[in-house]
Amino acid sequence: MDGPAARMLRAMTDPAPEDAEYHGWYADVSRISDEDLGTLVPAAYAAVGKAPVSMSVRFAVEGEGRERQPRYTPDACRRMFDALVQGLEQRKWADVRLGAGALLRCTGPWPDVAGQARTLVRFLLDKGRLDQPYALLALAGVAGSGPLREVAARLADGAGPIARDEIDVIAGLGAEERVVVAEFAADDSYTGPPTAEDAAERAAGIPAYAGFARRALKAAAERARAIQDGTVPYRADKAFASGEVKALGHAARIALLRDEPWLPALLARLLPDVSVAPTQAKTLPSQALLYEIVRAAQDFPIPELVTTIRTVRGSVRHAGVPKQLDKMLKRVEAALAERADVALRLPDLGFGPDGAYRRDLGAHTAVITAGEKAVLVFEKDGKALKGVPAAVRRDHKAEVKELRELAKRVDAHLTTLVRALEAGFTAGAVHEFGRWRDGLARHPVAGPTVRRLLWEVEEAPGEWRTVLPETGGVPDAPDAAGVRLWHPLRSAPDEVRAWRDLLVERRIRQPFKQAFREVYLLTPAEERTGTYSNRFAAHLVHYRRMFALFRARGWTSSLLGPWDDGHEDEAVRVLGAGEWRARFAHVLADWQDELVLAGTDRVSFERRDGGAWRAAPLAEVPPLVFSEAMRDVDLFVGVTSIAADPEWSGDGEPRRYWERSGFAELTESAAARRDALERILPRTRIAGRCSLDGRFLVVRGDLRTYKIHLGSANILMEPDDAYLCIVPSGRTAGGTVFLPFEDGRLSLILSKAFLLAADGEITDESILAQLKGGAR
Repeated sequence: MDGPAARMLRAMTDPAPEDAEYHGWYADVSRISDEDLGTLVPAAYAAVGKAPVSMSVRFAVEGEGRERQPRYTPDACRRMFDALVQGLEQRKWADVRLGAGALLRCTGPWPDVAGQARTLVRFLLDKGRLDQPYALLALAGVAGSGPLREVAARLADGAGPIARDEIDVIAGLGAEERVVVAEFAADDSYTGPPTAEDAAERAAGIPAYAGFARRALKAAAERARAIQDGTVPYRADKAFASGEVKALGHAARIALLRDEPWLPALLARLLPDVSVAPTQAKTLPSQALLYEIVRAAQDFPIPELVTTIRTVRGSVRHAGVPKQLDKMLKRVEAALAERADVALRLPDLGFGPDGAYRRDLGAHTAVITAGEKAVLVFEKDGKALKGVPAAVRRDHKAEVKELRELAKRVDAHLTTLVRALEAGFTAGAVHEFGRWRDGLARHPVAGPTVRRLLWEVEEAPGEWRTVLPETGGVPDAPDAAGVRLWHPLRSAPDEVRAWRDLLVERRIRQPFKQAFREVYLLTPAEERTGTYSNRFAAHLVHYRRMFALFRARGWTSSLLGPWDDGHEDEAVRVLGAGEWRARFAHVLADWQDELVLAGTDRVSFERRDGGAWRAAPLAEVPPLVFSEAMRDVDLFVGVTSIAADPEWSGDGEPRRYWERSGFAELTESAAARRDALERILPRTRIAGRCSLDGRFLVVRGDLRTYKIHLGSANILMEPDDAYLCIVPSGRTAGGTVFLPFEDGRLSLILSKAFLLAADGEITDESILAQLKGGAR
C-alpha cells in the first residue's frame, strides 16, 4: 500500500503533523482500490475515540465501505477480527457482519481467527446481543463446535418451528457455506458493505438450504390453510412469529431465484390465505408475511407471483394494504423486466389456440376472449347475447363467479406481461426466437397482445429485420435466433414514419406507446454541462401528482414536506439491467394545505461500479437508457406542471411561470402527439376545420378560431390570443376517435377540438361567456 491509501492508514493509526489537512475536509476514498479499502476498513473500525484527524478519515472510509465491496487479504481479514475484539469494551458490541463479510471477501486462505471468534461470540452471548443472528452463527462456526451449538440453541430458544428449522440447517452447514448464508441473509449493519452480488446465487446453490426453503414454504402454506379451516385459532397478524417471517423471506428468495416449478402453485395458495381473515374482519392472518414475500418478489420476481399479488390486492379487506401493494408492485414489475428468462412466461389457463376459453353452462356457452382485455360473453346457438342470461344466473351462480375471476386473472397476466415488456427496453432484452414464437406470439392468452407490437428478428449477427405479426403473421426463423422489441431510437426516420402510418391505417392499437414512442437524444447544452441535464429544470408542478407518478413508473423518492430534510430530494430509477441509475432532483416550492408545489431540477446518471454507484458523464450513458429515463421525466413534468392546469389562479412567480410555460416550445412527448394528430385528424369528421401550425392545433369554429397548445392543451382564441378555460368533463366530444396508443393529453386535445369545431352548439354558460366579445 502506498500513496493516498497509506496516508489514510497512518492518519487513523499514528497521525503525522502533515495529516492535519484531513481534519478540514472529507478524505477522498473513492479512487483507492478495493483491496486497499479492505486494509483501511479494520483501521477505521479500531479508530473509535481517537484524534479528530483519525475520526475524519475513519468516517470517510466507513462511508466508502458501505458503498463498495472491499477485498481483504488474509492479513487484513485477521486485522478485521482483531479490531472487532479490541472495540468490545468501548462499543459494548461488535459488528460481526464485518467479520463474516471479511471471510467471504478474503482473497486467499482464511487466517486462523478462531480465538478472536470465540471472544466475540462469548461476549455477545453474555450481553444477550443476538441482533445479528446469521453472522453470529457464521462466527460461532469458526470458533468451534461448542460455540456453534450454544449459539444455535440460544437462537432457537423461543423461536417458531420454521425459524428453528433454518437455524438447524445453517448450523449443519460447512464453515464457508455458513458465511455465504450470513451474507445472503444480510443482518443489519451500519458499517458493513452492500450484500455481495453473487451471495443469493451461492446460497441457492447449497442443497440443504434449498431443501429448507421448500419445507418452510410448505409448512407456512399448511399453517395458513389450517387458520382458514379453523383448526388453528385466528389472531390478527399472529400466524407467524417475526423470526419465522424472516426465515420465510429467505426461503421465498431462494425458491424464486431457483425458479422452482412447484413454487407458483404453492404461493397461489399461501398468499390469499395470509391476506384475508377467516372471519369477516378486515385484518389479515399475516400482513408481515404478505409484505415479506412481495419484497422477495422485488428481488427475484416471477410472473405467476406478480399475478397472485394482483389477485390478493383485489380481495384483501384491510384498507391500507392495497395502496402499499400498489407501491411494491411497481418495483416488482421493474425487476421482472430484468429477468428476461422468466419475465414473459404465461400459463395457457385453458384457452384454445384461437385465444378463447369456452365452458358450456346448460343451453348456453360462456366465452372469454383475450384481447386488449379479457372479455366474458355468453352465447346461445353460436350467437352472442347481451349480459348474463337469466338461466345462467339462476343455475350456474358459482360458475359465473369463477369465470369472472378467471377473466380478472387473465387481465392481471396481461398487465404483468405488458409492463415487463416495456420495462425491458433499457435492459436490452433479447429472447430466443423459438421460445418467443411458441410462448408468446402463438400463445392463446399473450398472442393478441404480443402480435400488436413491433419486433426485430436477428437474421445474421448484427442484422435485424422488423416485423409486425398482426399484419404479416409470425415470421419464420431458426429457433436459436434472437428476437427483441423494436425501438424507434434504433431506426431511421423514414422507417418510423412508415410504421406509424401502417398502425393508423390498419387501426392497430398497441398495448403501450411503441411506434409513436418519444426519442430523447443528447443536446448540445447537455454536452456542455457534461454530468447533468437541465432540460426539465425550473418547472413548477403539482407535487402530490408527481409523487404518485414516481411510484407508477417505478421511481423511488422520499416525500417532501415542511419537516426536517423534507425540502429537497431526488427520485431514482434503476435501468439497464441494474447497471445504470437515473436521478431527478426536485425541491419543495410551496406548501398550503391541499396545494403543494415542487420545483424541478437537474437529471443525472450513475453507473454501477464494483457494487457502488458512481456519477457518469451523460455522453457515456447508453442512448436507450438515457432516452427512456428522460421520457419518464418529461412525463412527470408534462402531466403535473401547473402550466397544464386550466383552472390555475395563483399569482406571483407561479402565475408568470404558468403564462410562460403554458404555450412554450414542444417537448418530445408533445412532438410525438403532433405526429399522431397528423395521421388521425384527416380521418375525423372535423378534418376540414383543423390544421396544425407549429405548437398548436388550430380549430376553426363558427364563432371564433382557436389554437390548442399540443403540450399543455391550453387554448388561445384569435385574433387577440385571449385565453379560453375549458375544464375537462371526462367525455369525448364527437364520439370515439381511434388512437394508436393511450395518451390522456391527446384525448383531451381531440375532445376540445371536437367541442370547438361545433362552438355554435355549446351551451355551457362559463364557456359562452368567454367567447362573447370577439370576432372570428
